Amino acid sequence: MAWLTLLLAGLFEVGFTTCLTLSRNFTRHGWSLGFLVCSILSFLLLNQAAQRIPMGTAYAVWTGIGAVGTVLVGILLFKEPVDFRRLLFLLLLVGSIMGLKSVTH
Repeated sequence: MAWLTLLLAGLFEVGFTTCLTLSRNFTRHGWSLGFLVCSILSFLLLNQAAQRIPMGTAYAVWTGIGAVGTVLVGILLFKEPVDFRRLLFLLLLVGSIMGLKSVTH
């Protein structure tokens, strides 16, 4: 259950980074509120997951989910560039996250 909580925390991290971009420097209030809600939920869920998963692992996985998700949102929604090297490093990041999960008891 802690890993599912951590996954949700990472997804809310993707939500708050996306809302941050869409808020246009907090001038669009709906997206600014979305940023606030997603960031609070993300940190609360990270805290909850870290009660059962070592903090270093939980934090690394949380930031990894956020980084991969945010890059994918950037590619899909904001037309950020896609090239072989960028995808390679994303795959390495995903592999690292999976590796951390596999060695954590």
